[in-house]
Amino acid sequence: MVTNLNSGRKPGRGRPRVFDPEAALEIGERMFHEHGYDAVGLAALTEELGIKAPSFYAAFGSKAAFFERVMERYAQTALPAADLLAPGRPPADALADLLERAARTYAKDPRRRGCLVLEAARGAGDTESAVLARRVAQERRDEIRAYVAATRPEAADAVTDYVASVMSGLSGSAREGMSEARLAAVARAAAGGLHALLG
Repeated sequence: MVTNLNSGRKPGRGRPRVFDPEAALEIGERMFHEHGYDAVGLAALTEELGIKAPSFYAAFGSKAAFFERVMERYAQTALPAADLLAPGRPPADALADLLERAARTYAKDPRRRGCLVLEAARGAGDTESAVLARRVAQERRDEIRAYVAATRPEAADAVTDYVASVMSGLSGSAREGMSEARLAAVARAAAGGLHALLG
């Protein structure tokens, strides 16, 4: 049982345990990233979080809703677009930085290789987890498109498709075990395509 979600007090008299939703999302991200959505059952999840199923439902609504919050948190923290896609930066430079950061992020933890969102989005058909992941992935693509469109609207769609495809390839290669150095080299090579598309 994970203890960092609680106050450390034993059940019984005194103040009740304090549940930390942010810590729960961090633990959920690790579990889903390591094992995949379908392999993480509610019983294992609540045991790791140190809470009972009714408390989990009260806090998050459902396993799917929890997974969506986990992915949104991951998308905002693993590669913070607001920091990388800063106004005033040349789009080719900013997006090249994004690709290299992605390459390094996807490979840095052997237990959580690849992108949580992109790998979940590869799920077959219209499974709940795949649909949720595709929505989060689309939100990130929309951020990239808007960033490029602010200065190069005619290139926004092509550049967005290019960046999304490269990031998907980097994630898949990371999952297959490609090293951080090799992934970073691929990302740097892909920067040439950005400069070609953006002039």
